[in-house]
Amino acid sequence: MGMLADIARACAAYDATVEAEVCNARSDAEAGRAWLTRWQALQAAIPRVNTPTGLELPRLALPVLDEPGAIARFLMGEGLPGTFPFVNGIHPEIYLEPESGSGQPRPEEPTRLFAGLGLAEDTNARFHYLTQHQPSVRLSTAFDGPTLYGLDSDAEAVFGKIGEGGVAIDTVEDMVRLYEGFDLTDPACSVSMTINGPAPILLAMYVAAAKRRFGADCVARLRGTVQADVLKEVQAQNEVIFPLDASLRFLGDMVEHCVRAVPRWYPISISGYHIAEAGATPVQQAAYTLSNGFCYVETFAARGLDVNAFAPRLSFFLDCGLDIEYLALARACRRIWAIGMRDVFGANERGQRMRLHTQTSGRSLVAPAFKNNLTRTAVELLLAYANATNSCHSNSADEPFTTPGEEYVKLAANAQAILLEESGLFRHMMNAVAGSPGMAVVQEAVTCGILAELKTLDELGGVLAAIEHRYQRSQIQDAALRYERQIGSGERPSVGVNRYRDESERLPEVEMMRTSKAKKERQVSRVKAFKKRNRVAAGRALDALSRVVESGGNVFVELLDTVEVCSLGQITARLHELVGRFRPLV
Repeated sequence: MGMLADIARACAAYDATVEAEVCNARSDAEAGRAWLTRWQALQAAIPRVNTPTGLELPRLALPVLDEPGAIARFLMGEGLPGTFPFVNGIHPEIYLEPESGSGQPRPEEPTRLFAGLGLAEDTNARFHYLTQHQPSVRLSTAFDGPTLYGLDSDAEAVFGKIGEGGVAIDTVEDMVRLYEGFDLTDPACSVSMTINGPAPILLAMYVAAAKRRFGADCVARLRGTVQADVLKEVQAQNEVIFPLDASLRFLGDMVEHCVRAVPRWYPISISGYHIAEAGATPVQQAAYTLSNGFCYVETFAARGLDVNAFAPRLSFFLDCGLDIEYLALARACRRIWAIGMRDVFGANERGQRMRLHTQTSGRSLVAPAFKNNLTRTAVELLLAYANATNSCHSNSADEPFTTPGEEYVKLAANAQAILLEESGLFRHMMNAVAGSPGMAVVQEAVTCGILAELKTLDELGGVLAAIEHRYQRSQIQDAALRYERQIGSGERPSVGVNRYRDESERLPEVEMMRTSKAKKERQVSRVKAFKKRNRVAAGRALDALSRVVESGGNVFVELLDTVEVCSLGQITARLHELVGRFRPLV
């Protein structure tokens, strides 16, 4: 039996511990009084808030309980926000008003704004547009196809892809342009980068760009996330550029350095979103994401890293669709992660907390009657916030047929503002929609499904062995086929597609957002000029990088110097020479 089976057993053992404490609270008078006293103290400590209509409410909703066993089961099972096993969130307070009387600073708003198009200056302009009314700057960056595969814009046969579907970044100079005008050292500024295969190179460029603008001592103040999740790429996408063992080594080097020198950075965002978008069911998404996370923990611990040093710097990224499982999916995930990290890996409380970003489902959006996508996204946002997500991105209604335009990007961002600021649902109370009987039933069913899948993975030899068998990919493909067949047969309703379809409706006339030929030529000229200017220095830097790779040194530390004079494509090509290329498993 392996690590994943240990986690399933730890979850079962925790459930047994809860039930034992419930029995003890009921049979032992002293224990029962202790639970009643604790419950009364909690009730007395909850501050009160007034709504705009004058209604007084508690900031935390507690059920009416006066029996010690029920109190024990609630506090150990459902629990309070910020307490183990973190079902209701990893922090005691979130989404709350500053004037609520707690004396705590206002929590950072969870809205994260995703953009990436054209050249660096184009995406920079979109970032400034999106953040002009945001108290905090929380940027999320999409990169174009060549960048995702570690290629430069002057590479053979990539000209048509430059700046399409994301921003073109070839050099540290592009990275400077990308975030121009933003204070990357400001505590209110956080930058996320959706990049995986070449993630260590891009993060090194980001650090180098920040040092150019703010000085060498700025690094410890940088905040953000780089996705860097190669396991989900092998399972659900295809943006893996190095063999898996080399990729995990480079990630370990990056994590090791970030924990030491970039302490506010999350060097891996373990992503279930792309697993779900590839076709996985909600339970599959959760199971593969959690198992990947535990696999990273096991891998980094095996190379000697302290779990209490790196575990708090791991974050997660989940999809939120319309299926009923999403009512409690993140709640179940936080519980399993907390128990596994505490009882299997011995992590402290910070390492037990599952830090979560959520994005509304792109797969749920459809082109027919596309304005219905506004409602779909709003419902998905409601489910995401009901699961106490720590940050969130809302998709644009026009995404099924074009790169999002400014109108629908703004509407998507405003949907979160309406829910969090205009609506009172999350504004005044931390857990207003938590703990309902329906949510509890869904959470239990989802938890059982996840643990069953973890046991299956364990029987196959663990995450990496299952990848070799193509297990995760085959399961995702089967689920995707079922989904499409359900849409086609009408078993899965889709308004505007197989329900209430208006045959007279046509897509709006929109100008497709494309990167012009002139801009693509400008990017090619830039990277060629950079290479020419640094030709001699680049050769020396790549040779130094080779020596570090071959000697077993920390590759990421060397990359911090390499990116100053070498392009993304030059670095990727040299690493290919040293470690080879990823070959898809067949």
